[in-house]
Amino acid sequence: MIQKMNFHTHTTFCDGKNSAEDMVLAAIEKGFTALGFTGHSYTYFDESYCMSKEGVKAYQKEIQRLKEAYADKIAIYCGIEQDFYSDEPISDFEYAIGSVHYIKKNGRFLPVDEAADIMEKDIWELFGGDAYAYAKVYFETVAEVLKKTGADIIGHFDLLSKFNENGIFFDTKSKCYLEYGISAIEALIPYDKPFEINTGAMYRGLCSEAYPSVDFLKEIKKRGGNILLSSDSHDASSLGYCFEEMGKVALEIGFPSVLVWTPKGFEEVGLK
Repeated sequence: MIQKMNFHTHTTFCDGKNSAEDMVLAAIEKGFTALGFTGHSYTYFDESYCMSKEGVKAYQKEIQRLKEAYADKIAIYCGIEQDFYSDEPISDFEYAIGSVHYIKKNGRFLPVDEAADIMEKDIWELFGGDAYAYAKVYFETVAEVLKKTGADIIGHFDLLSKFNENGIFFDTKSKCYLEYGISAIEALIPYDKPFEINTGAMYRGLCSEAYPSVDFLKEIKKRGGNILLSSDSHDASSLGYCFEEMGKVALEIGFPSVLVWTPKGFEEVGLK
């Protein structure tokens, strides 16, 4: 039985659909013992999805209120999803997820997960139609995400596969694609921070696999990496989506446990 906790949660403070309190109530109803909020950090070049600078303060105040109001029912944590290109501090948060939502090319910020047609346009206009050159830049950026953000968790490792179901852009089993991803894994492993198994795109019906893919999870396991389950929830119904199934996948790959966040830092929870 997978312990019911989620540490990647969005609300109406950024691009989520439900209020923070609605998310807490849904988590309690589902029997969760812990819920970590991770609003999107402010990015000056794209304010469409993230918290504003003023909104961050309101977010922290509201999560603190909920933490106290529901202390007898659920443990609540105030975290942040720190984008690679965010310049905001993370010291006022209990933990941070380090994520790459954009790559940079010719001085432009290119969103990796906004829409398939945007990705296609960027690949043709800025990479001469070479999707693998795009993937190379993406994974080179991911390789630096912990160094840049100082985060505690590696967010949706291969997010660029969000719109790649049936290999529309990349053959994810091709030698060069795997090499780019493995190079990023090898750069991140020494930090001893967990890679989240993120089921957010599965919930939305965009992908049949979580991030990281099974192939990359095997490489993470081979190199002694750790994992953490995450539903990257943007609405209440997605909390804990496919945790049981992904726990079984992780166990089959050879992971004996997942990590969970606590006031003392990470602790292991067995998968058996």
